[in-house]
Amino acid sequence: MSSAPSGDLPADNDSFIDKEGIDKEQPRPGSHLGHLVQLSKEMVPPMHPAGRPFVLGAALGTLLLRRFSRIAGILGAITTAWVAWFFREPRRVAPERAGAVAAPADGTVAEIVDAPPPAELGIGTAPMRRISVFLSVFDVHVQRIPMTGEVTDVRYRPGKFLSADLDKASEENERNTLLLTTETGEQLVVVQIAGLVARRIRCDVAAGARVGRGETYGLIRFGSRVDTYLPLDSRVLVHAGQRTIGGETVLAELPITGTSAANGTDG
Repeated sequence: MSSAPSGDLPADNDSFIDKEGIDKEQPRPGSHLGHLVQLSKEMVPPMHPAGRPFVLGAALGTLLLRRFSRIAGILGAITTAWVAWFFREPRRVAPERAGAVAAPADGTVAEIVDAPPPAELGIGTAPMRRISVFLSVFDVHVQRIPMTGEVTDVRYRPGKFLSADLDKASEENERNTLLLTTETGEQLVVVQIAGLVARRIRCDVAAGARVGRGETYGLIRFGSRVDTYLPLDSRVLVHAGQRTIGGETVLAELPITGTSAANGTDG
């Protein structure tokens, strides 16, 4: 009996040699399905836990509507999908360079002004550089930590529900304020502000929590505004009207101290 050519491969090998002598992998059973599942995970963003009750309610409503009307069931399914999309929490890659302040939210830069921080924090009235980002109903509505550090204080203050794109919304609307101390000792302030439609602010961190840049810490439902207060000597890198991506867009750079320069990064 003649022996098999030395170039032959064992029968259980997952590859074969084509006519040109190139080793190719054979498709495995179910590999296409697995690829589709993986692709869907990459294309469809995760959902924030706050959205689960709403999606469940919409889904149950859809099931009831289908019993009476096929069209109503279709509309219910579309509504359920929209609710799930609204509460999306896409994965983001935060900047790593020292001093970079990541945008706390998706949206549009509404204004950049110098203003005192919220009075409820009790950190004085010295002006800071305030960058305001307006979130429309179509934007991602989770908020993210701008820099690695420790949450020093969290304060809620009731207020009005003016349209979030108005300048006076920062002062008069209902808000939740977070004071953050970075690893280099700088203080940043991030304020979640309710809007005309957005009347539910959720904050998932408390004083004393250690947080990382780009981490999700809260959510505002249905159109809102997020203000970030920075030291005056920060170098602002965005302008009014610019779109931001929460957790990725660099709003500004803080002055690099000796500590952060030695580490090369603050997170």
